[in-house]
Amino acid sequence: MRILPTVSLVVLGLLLTGGAWSQTTLQKQAQGLFKPIPATPPALPGNPASPAKVALGKALYFDPRLSESHAISCNSCHMVGMGGVDLQETSLGHRWQHGGRNAPTVYNAVFDTAQFWDGRAKDLEQQAGGPLVNPVEMDTTEGHVIEQLKGIPGYQTLFAQAFPTEKEPMTFDNVRRAIAVFEATLITPGAPFDHYLQGNDKALDAAQKEGLSLFITKGCVGCHSGINMGGDRYAPFGVVEKPGSQILPPNDKGRFAVTKTVSDEYVFRVPPLRNIALTAPYFHSGKVWDLRQAIAIMGSSQLGQTLTDDEVGKIEAFLGTLTGPQPAVTLPILPPSVATTPQPKP
Repeated sequence: MRILPTVSLVVLGLLLTGGAWSQTTLQKQAQGLFKPIPATPPALPGNPASPAKVALGKALYFDPRLSESHAISCNSCHMVGMGGVDLQETSLGHRWQHGGRNAPTVYNAVFDTAQFWDGRAKDLEQQAGGPLVNPVEMDTTEGHVIEQLKGIPGYQTLFAQAFPTEKEPMTFDNVRRAIAVFEATLITPGAPFDHYLQGNDKALDAAQKEGLSLFITKGCVGCHSGINMGGDRYAPFGVVEKPGSQILPPNDKGRFAVTKTVSDEYVFRVPPLRNIALTAPYFHSGKVWDLRQAIAIMGSSQLGQTLTDDEVGKIEAFLGTLTGPQPAVTLPILPPSVATTPQPKP
């Protein structure tokens, strides 16, 4: 695994001084490696937010009529009341089909470098359109999405308000833009670790600080750093030792499917760790339900280290400090269907 140079220097200094962190040193080192989640969502390039666009995006996010069966919405797999996931190994889609990978959380996804486990979507806007037209997920088409929305009279006004300068605001691109703007609001600032990074040394207790120290010195931070504690790079699963075939299915070669580059076999986007205590099951296969087990697997597979139960417990305690207040999202009142609205096709 590629370790950040700053981490290597700190670990070397720690060894030379006998392995003891001062609390000030630990906090300063953490502030150099990680960043708190900002209180407001970042602007999306070329897609400015407005209250009307957020409102439209929220309606589309929760509207199951965007799926062919009228039974599946974005929220079906990324539930805003359950950590932004669906607590399933792989999500259930059109006609009871299961997707190939575990659904990543939508919370704080705006801070990720790319979307999906293999990074095939460059941003939230590109990601928002993918599940709509995926035959295993919502199984519709770009054309039918617009046909469906035009058949629901109330959406005409919502699109006109969200895109007031456009002659024809109801387009598939604008569907994606509106959903992306809403998803960008789903951030979770204010976790205990955020307060710690902002200077409150008492935001973490002794065990959590020991877990943070282990997280840095063991090398976890080599991939899990920045605002989202991951999500900003790619790494092979099984740098030192490949996990079993159930956890790492041999037929899913990760980013190789996107790049067709041999060196990208079994390479995946590093998962962000924000709110990790809420987003079981873990890994792209969704086969591990216990966070402690996931930590141990990462130690052996990525770092070549057998972590003790005590070390695993302390790292788990630290990861618990990454859970922030969940966004309070009120369910939208969706525009009603009428007699001429296209009907579902089960």
